[in-house]
Amino acid sequence: MSNEYDDTSTALDTELAERLANLDEELATRRSTALRTGLDEYELDDEDLDVLSNVTDDPDAIQYLPALPVIAIVGRPNVGKSALVNRILGRREAVVEDTPGVTRDRVTYKGEWGERHFSLVDTGGWEPDAKGIDRSVAMQAELAIELSDLVMFVVDSNVGPTSTDEAVVRLLRKSGKPVFVIANKVDDVRQEPEAASLWALGLGQPWPVSALHGRGVADLLDAILEILPHVSAVAKQEVGGPRRVAILGRPNVGKSSLLNKVVGEERVVVNELAGTTRDPVDEQVELGGKVWRFVDTAGIRRRVHLAQGADFYASLRTSAALEKAEVAVVLLDVTEVISEQDIRVIDLVIESGRALVLAFNKWDQIDDDRRRYLEREIEQDLAHVAWAPRVNISALTGRHMEKLVPALELALESWDTRIATGKFNAFLAELAAAHPHPVRSGKQPRILFGTQASSRPPTFVVFTTGFLDPGYRRYIQRRLREIYGFEGSPINLSMRVREKRKR
Repeated sequence: MSNEYDDTSTALDTELAERLANLDEELATRRSTALRTGLDEYELDDEDLDVLSNVTDDPDAIQYLPALPVIAIVGRPNVGKSALVNRILGRREAVVEDTPGVTRDRVTYKGEWGERHFSLVDTGGWEPDAKGIDRSVAMQAELAIELSDLVMFVVDSNVGPTSTDEAVVRLLRKSGKPVFVIANKVDDVRQEPEAASLWALGLGQPWPVSALHGRGVADLLDAILEILPHVSAVAKQEVGGPRRVAILGRPNVGKSSLLNKVVGEERVVVNELAGTTRDPVDEQVELGGKVWRFVDTAGIRRRVHLAQGADFYASLRTSAALEKAEVAVVLLDVTEVISEQDIRVIDLVIESGRALVLAFNKWDQIDDDRRRYLEREIEQDLAHVAWAPRVNISALTGRHMEKLVPALELALESWDTRIATGKFNAFLAELAAAHPHPVRSGKQPRILFGTQASSRPPTFVVFTTGFLDPGYRRYIQRRLREIYGFEGSPINLSMRVREKRKR
């Protein structure tokens, strides 16, 4: 079907682009107004009228807000830090399992209590003599203490103080930050005396709570807010409107390395072990003279319904991170064949309507043979996203990272693009004149009127007298890209078939 409309003459494109560029905008507006008036002769429902009257505001400029105070939650593994985070937030955000060491990065959440707002930093479990990935986790916890205004030190009341807890106490004393000792897992009054043993740590009154049941958490938060500053002494100024970037890809493709490279600090635990990032970790970064918010997400596992435990929740969290983002950078490992999993991640971005940039990682490890095969794979497997900007980078060494910002800006500019109604209708008229829709069952569908209902992503609605073939709709979309670019942005084109009112 698509071949029927497959006229890709560059000369025709150039002529059409020139005519549209030199269009008399006043005349085009008058014509589109006449077409819009003509629609009143057709049966229109409330939804049609909403589309026709829809006005989208320009994106807000960046606004600077006061830096929210930061509370760090630290303690050894499996004492219930993430459960306490979820209890304070009032929703299941942090990944919780009975297995120690499920949280591996320091993850920041926005919390609220009694009309006060604050940032809550959940950390991996702290072990004094940890090696390998556990050492990386411990470093993240130390950094969280340094970058906080107040520390909640969580201890398992059933176990009491351990040598690890005493090592954490030395670290906390050295930091000079206000500390609340939390005796967790005190599920009823009978267990409260067990919390008294934590006075021995020398950090003041232990607060008996049950993160699981919520017992004692309200009193604890009231006491914390009495001494928590209103504006953070350590956090960066909050930014009202930075563009939000999700870093996506299958496990161990280099997402955490990419975030660490753009941020310029070890923000995320990086290890050869696939799936080391469990929670989305986001960071405000200045790149190319602009502020961005990068969201690093846990790798999308092979099949969400087959994923086990923590990895299942991390897959759901990835989808949630994509919901928050405006543009997704999908990382592909050039040393491996483009897989079904890679394509599924890309399709997830398209389905969510987010702008898209493809980053081919580990480019410094590729040879000429692999490059030839890769080009063939891109042609076969990624033909449906030929419109997405491509950057070849090395997240580990930082090679060609400067190309990332122009690609993000291009994708977001396309995602934000609006075409004036007059221009869009002139464009449709030119297309219909060059290639009228074929006659089907003795009838030829006509385009009555078109409008861009919204941007982010660009969504166009076309009112017609009959059903447009899928091939003809693809032809309209292809021409839109050829004339207006839309590089890095999906385009939605919907059709509304309407009949004339009966007299």
